[in-house]
Amino acid sequence: MIITGERMAHRHTAKRYAGLIATHLVLILFSIVFILPFFWMLSGALKTSQQVFSFPIQWLPNPVVWTDNFVKGWTSRPFNRYLLNTLFITLVGVVSRPLASSLVGYGFARCHFPGRDFLFVIVLATMMLPMQVTMIPLFVIYKNIGWINTYYPLTVPFVLGGGPFMIFLMRQFFLGIPGELEDAARVDGCNSLQIYYRIFLPLAKPALSTVAILSFMYHWNDFLWPLIYINDEKKKTLVLGLESMKDMYAGSWNQIMAVAVLILLPCMMIFFLFQKYFVQGISTTGLKG
Repeated sequence: MIITGERMAHRHTAKRYAGLIATHLVLILFSIVFILPFFWMLSGALKTSQQVFSFPIQWLPNPVVWTDNFVKGWTSRPFNRYLLNTLFITLVGVVSRPLASSLVGYGFARCHFPGRDFLFVIVLATMMLPMQVTMIPLFVIYKNIGWINTYYPLTVPFVLGGGPFMIFLMRQFFLGIPGELEDAARVDGCNSLQIYYRIFLPLAKPALSTVAILSFMYHWNDFLWPLIYINDEKKKTLVLGLESMKDMYAGSWNQIMAVAVLILLPCMMIFFLFQKYFVQGISTTGLKG
């Protein structure tokens, strides 16, 4: 019996290790698939223009062009101006969306009023509409109120609500906070806004960090909406400037990739620096409700 028990334990351990090895192999395989485009972009940014499309493919640049592609690519267009424009739009979104979505999410989670659940269903239903359905009506509305070629369409809608997904995220987080905290605050004389500001908002730091990170990624990389609403060259964003390089410098793909690397670096830094808060915010949001 002892020998049989030891054999079963060894078999169980072997199966467990085999499962871990198989899992890690699958994760490594998927990691290679996802990192390959980034590696190719980084490699192209360090190559000469002849090496980018050389055949057979030359994965490692030889010789390595360290700074020439980055300097020439960045100075080929007014990217300093594009950077300031992108920073303005992104900062407005990063600051306003967590506050707006948390306030609306708190109302749907903790405030009781007629039609609350129906309105929340309407908010969720807007997530199911394809972007192409609302693109033309929104353009007509913004054109009639004089918002074309301004940053208002890229900022004001997020200041006023934060977006349906962000509202859903904050609502789910607030539903997970024990009701005893709210009851104790009301006994102490706090109203709903005071409870939101003094109790719920400080507890929502993980969810707020998640909304801020997602907002940064969205506004920094947004291409379609600036392309639709921005016409002035001085008001363009980084991704629009990168796209314009493809037309003016069709043969300088090494410089295009170099600028793409520079644009991507802030997103990578933000994610790696704050990934703990991002994962914590997603995991603590839950599916309650």
